Amino acid sequence: MTTFDIVQKLWNLCNILRDDGVQYSDYVTELTYLLYLKMAEETKTEAVIPKDYRWKSLTDREGVDILQHYREMLVKLGEAKNASVQAIFANAQTSLRQPRHLHTLVTAIADLDWYSARQEGLGDLYEGLLEKNANETKSGAGQYFTPRPLIDSAVSLMKPQPGEHIHDPAAGTIGFIVAADRYIKEHSDQLFDLSPDLQEFQKTQAFTAMELVPDTHRLALMNALLHDIHSPILLGDTLSSDGKRLKDADLVLSNPPFGTKKGGGGSTRDDFTFPTSNKQLAFLQHIYRSLRKPASGKPGGRAAVVLPDNVLFEDNTGARIRADLMDKCNLHTIVRLPTGIFYAQGVKTNVLFFHRHKTDSSGTKEVWIYDLRTNMPNFGKRTPLTRAHFAEFEKAYGKNPDGSSKRSDQGETGRFRKFSRQQIRERGENLDLSWLRDDKNGSNDTLPEPEDLAAAILTRLQSAADEILALQEELNA
Repeated sequence: MTTFDIVQKLWNLCNILRDDGVQYSDYVTELTYLLYLKMAEETKTEAVIPKDYRWKSLTDREGVDILQHYREMLVKLGEAKNASVQAIFANAQTSLRQPRHLHTLVTAIADLDWYSARQEGLGDLYEGLLEKNANETKSGAGQYFTPRPLIDSAVSLMKPQPGEHIHDPAAGTIGFIVAADRYIKEHSDQLFDLSPDLQEFQKTQAFTAMELVPDTHRLALMNALLHDIHSPILLGDTLSSDGKRLKDADLVLSNPPFGTKKGGGGSTRDDFTFPTSNKQLAFLQHIYRSLRKPASGKPGGRAAVVLPDNVLFEDNTGARIRADLMDKCNLHTIVRLPTGIFYAQGVKTNVLFFHRHKTDSSGTKEVWIYDLRTNMPNFGKRTPLTRAHFAEFEKAYGKNPDGSSKRSDQGETGRFRKFSRQQIRERGENLDLSWLRDDKNGSNDTLPEPEDLAAAILTRLQSAADEILALQEELNA
């Protein structure tokens, strides 16, 4: 049995939960509690779990007793001495109300082909379950799940190395961290030749992730555990003082959440030069400021960050932040991503690639933009995004993660073009650059899709609201 088959069986269990009134958004969280206990049994790591609250304590019960014990179990495990167990079960509670549904769920999980699951990799199984949940639009999970082909492409271009400090300040379920860890293990034959200190660093300190939402943080912890990642996965708000500890990174890989800061307030960070309620712009400031400067012949930190279109064109504060980014870093590459690859179909996104400059001025001389959006398929369930869709971009990008490779300007008819810093400055620091005609419908006059039009309008309204808030904050300062 393959991982795909097991994931499908696990996902089909959601029908049991739905019969008990459990919402899609709670399904994976509910299942995580049970999977943790079962996987601990399968991996012979139950010693960290109190004896009376292990997997067998559920399989030995039925009727009212199983549900009462399960509720008690969630409370006790949230108070466990082991920090990992305590974190995963912190404030845990079940939405199940019928003992028979819990018994059916436990029995179904116990009957899965766990030998095949171990052979295929328990981490891959859990990743598959998270992806399944993200693709179910009713769950809304796609807001924190970045498509795996996009993650794998970005990681392969950034080439994470042993000994580097890598972080994601908007971690979601730590897809970027898992992919970076996998890349290092697959491309570093010398891992076992590292010094004991460096081996310990790689195991427990190489990654730092921060996630704001408690239930998403729980999924991230489970994902880290199953991939044998023991670095800090923190619960906190990067846009508050919590984020100050995320600094001096060699590599940042991230997909910050879309939208404005809840309540209309801006970031509470006191180290940001440009206050804004636009979360993406605030995260962008955090990211480029957190990159380590070049020192002792070692290049500066680098980043690959997924950001929506409004970050490229927003006026006033947005323009000042982009200018600051291009001063402090070499913003060498932007890839315009296709639409339809995230849960909100109208959202248009990009990946910005940059690395820290040795000084705080004149970091960017030119920006290369790859248009992977124009004349591309309408991605979705019928036409899924795959790694093959990034092949031409990766070839054009080159072999060097810092963007220093020799490139070819494909001009007005190609997907890859170069724009000088002066050209961008003359555009008011606007990086929303496109030059190809969209011929998908045979005409340039075709009306946009309703969701795209609505998204564009909302983006403009959001930008205007952000500017008003920023002006009010400046006046009140």
